[in-house]
Amino acid sequence: MNFIVSSTQLLRQLQTLSGVLNSSNTLPILDHILFELYPGQLRLTATDLETTISASIQVEATQEGKIAIPARLLLDTLKTFPEQPLTFSQADNNTLEISSDQGKYALAFANADEFPQAADVTDASSVNIQGDTLATAITNTIFASGNDDLRPVMSGVFFQLSSSGLTFVATDAHKLVKYERSDLVAPETAEFIMPKKPLNLLKSVLLGSEVEVKIDYNSSNVKFSFENTVLICRLIDGKYPNYEAVIPKENPNVMTINRVQFLNTVKRVSIFSNKTTHQIRLRIAGAELHISAEDIDYSNKAEERLACSYQGDDMQIGFNARFLTEMLSNLNSEEIQLELSLPNRAGIITPVDGSEEGEHVTMLVMPVMLNN
Repeated sequence: MNFIVSSTQLLRQLQTLSGVLNSSNTLPILDHILFELYPGQLRLTATDLETTISASIQVEATQEGKIAIPARLLLDTLKTFPEQPLTFSQADNNTLEISSDQGKYALAFANADEFPQAADVTDASSVNIQGDTLATAITNTIFASGNDDLRPVMSGVFFQLSSSGLTFVATDAHKLVKYERSDLVAPETAEFIMPKKPLNLLKSVLLGSEVEVKIDYNSSNVKFSFENTVLICRLIDGKYPNYEAVIPKENPNVMTINRVQFLNTVKRVSIFSNKTTHQIRLRIAGAELHISAEDIDYSNKAEERLACSYQGDDMQIGFNARFLTEMLSNLNSEEIQLELSLPNRAGIITPVDGSEEGEHVTMLVMPVMLNN
């Protein structure tokens, strides 16, 4: 197995692939990256058994062959090189020799036959979506997904595909985000729950990219194919909760406010809130919003007021400041709307402006009980 490759090109691909690797593996082979060599091309694969990601790069090679190379050792070595061609050659004693302008480095490799095979996505349906659109959908929802191992279905993002549009939903029972695209359609109706790890990988690779992503899915696995990259992952098994049932339909009290001012005030005031509950109080009356927080244990308190546009009854409601901050930070609009019905019902946040055509974001945040 002999080939010549650009050091920075190889490093860039390996850094993307290494996002799938776990810090501690029960199977030593999972700490390796599979190198499959073909004339003019090198295919790299990494897996954690749940998610497998592969990418191809161009190399100077006339042979074929495959070996598994320790990922961490190779990455740490490549990070230290300036851009230059590196020559990889297989030695007799199960080592791979790397030759650079500066010297030679030998590392032990593992048998490629031990490397786990990726799942086949057979009898699949498929849909195409632009890379940046998919990354935006992931960015807008993934932060709202849960981390509870007892409720695995809520630890991922719910994909709903139909002929009327694509919907992406995430919730942890305290907050919920629904991201809809009415300008994109699927040939048939389907639903599945994607785990967080492969979504974070896709987000980092596809943000700002205009490549076309083909999504093939069946009842147990999903495959994302774009340019020279393929990601296959196992879906989360289970039924997603009926999220529509928790979104209040009648919300007569509507406040419109500058998003950045609201966000900065929430951040500032929440510094003075109780460190366990992170509770802040919103009091809306007329065209003014009063935001306050108090930590009785330490006699800390803060209050600010902001101008807003408000239609509805005077109201007091409590929220967890961390949830509000996360939601407001993940929106791009200049102004947002907060729709409320009662102090014990969820508040709904939607962007007023800045959305693309066909894009609709709904964020729901559960209130916390106020101590009067």
